[in-house]
Amino acid sequence: MSRFTKSNLAHVTPVRASAAAALFGAALVLTSCSTASRPNNDLAADQQILATCDAAAPPAADIQIDGSGSSSSDAITEERFKAIESVVRTTAICSGRLRVSVFSSSSAATNIIIDKPLHLDGATDNARLKRLPTLVTDTMTAIRSGYSATASSLPNGGSDISAEYRLANEWIGQVGAPYRLHLYLLTDGFQNVGFRLDDKVISKQEAADLASGVAVPQLPGASVLVAGLGRISGAPPSSEMVDGLIAFYDALCKKASAAQCVSVTDYTVAGR
Repeated sequence: MSRFTKSNLAHVTPVRASAAAALFGAALVLTSCSTASRPNNDLAADQQILATCDAAAPPAADIQIDGSGSSSSDAITEERFKAIESVVRTTAICSGRLRVSVFSSSSAATNIIIDKPLHLDGATDNARLKRLPTLVTDTMTAIRSGYSATASSLPNGGSDISAEYRLANEWIGQVGAPYRLHLYLLTDGFQNVGFRLDDKVISKQEAADLASGVAVPQLPGASVLVAGLGRISGAPPSSEMVDGLIAFYDALCKKASAAQCVSVTDYTVAGR
């Protein structure tokens, strides 16, 4: 269900993919490629990812999916699964830990689908990487099969996106050293619990002012990606409204003192 009023819809224009999508792919190694589209023996790309891994700080990938009604469409869900698959792949290559959750109207309205380390056995890098397709496939099968029941058990009339920063902070505190938090928020961005981002266009200054009043924990060293901003199941919002969302989530991430902040409208990377 869309959360826009008729007056908002009167000014709808198509959403353009943000130029930050290139940074989205480069900074966090997230692409739209699926396992099915890549040969199992294609080690070169996986070796490139392996070369970027930090053994001293393996990734703790916390993927949080917005389960509210405004972005509940098969197309958006499939886009999110493709994004998740890329995170799973990178996390497994770097011997990290993965958590995937679905949330809606509050931090309490958050259900976990999977929470486990991703480890590849083998005597050499190539031997381990050859086991990667099976691990990715098995992990994605568990996520896909658990998603519908998890999402349907949540209230879909509200979205409290900012509350998920606290849950991410609590999780990385439990996981502990040496992991580094990589938070992925797959959401349309239209928070309507506590404060509203779905009822009007806001300027960059208004976005910064609003973010300054939102309570978020400190996430030093973390990377935060908010992806899918403005992607809803109904008619898309105006580009100006989406620009306000991007500005807000950039400002919120900076308030959390994260090391990397990326806020984008699209899941795909240019050229893919």
